[in-house]
Amino acid sequence: MNRLSQVDLSQKLHKREAAERLDAALDRLLRLRLVLGGQVGEKRIGPPLCAVFEGWDASGKGGAIKRLVRPLDPRHVRVAQFAAPTYDEKRHHFLWRFWPVLPGWGGMAVLDRSWYGRVLVERVEGFATEEQWSRAYGEIVEFERTLVAEGMIMVKFWMHVSEEEQLRRFRDRAADPLRAWKLTDEDWRNRDKRPQYEAAVEDMLARTDHPKAPWHVVAGDDKRLARVTVVETVCAAVEAELRARGHDLGDLDDPADAPARTPR
Repeated sequence: MNRLSQVDLSQKLHKREAAERLDAALDRLLRLRLVLGGQVGEKRIGPPLCAVFEGWDASGKGGAIKRLVRPLDPRHVRVAQFAAPTYDEKRHHFLWRFWPVLPGWGGMAVLDRSWYGRVLVERVEGFATEEQWSRAYGEIVEFERTLVAEGMIMVKFWMHVSEEEQLRRFRDRAADPLRAWKLTDEDWRNRDKRPQYEAAVEDMLARTDHPKAPWHVVAGDDKRLARVTVVETVCAAVEAELRARGHDLGDLDDPADAPARTPR
């Protein structure tokens, strides 16, 4: 099934509704994060949380990540960005460079791009051989299953935007001196290869979506909706896992126990 074509990109959230839902989700996330860290509730350290972001150029990954970590103490979350591997990193298995940033028990990490580069940009641009990227699907799934079996909560997002909306954002960036640096010649070249990238994305979603770490395809043409969706999805994943592990989250529903959140 073509998952990208099934996404309703016309969805929108009114500004007020989006603000209310985002504030509520951020409050919830902060409290859940404190539970994972063992700072509140039953005071036992919870499982590691890893949020993985992939998506089109200018699809809103950065904005969604910024909102996701906004209420959190920076000592309790790590945001890692991955670009092309260095010469030394290329001397190792492609998964090697990701291990150091993965969170341990009680920790949280947010990855701006990830090991999926092997089956996306490296596949399309020819940086990996067909044999290498073909076998990577199984390697990635087993890697994620290993992490989840060890206790990790893994939430994976593909930020999806239409070709038209992407073009509008590219032009906006090009006209803004403070954001023009985000737009490169490579971004424009990638647009010309959109059909090849779409095929790679569809293969990725079909072959690496598994019960232990399913993909969440986020409708991103409306930034407000995308950001709310991301935070609410992470909250739901953490709540489900904590309840499955026997954590009592009932006290988190009492507003009187809510910790102070960093103002926007």
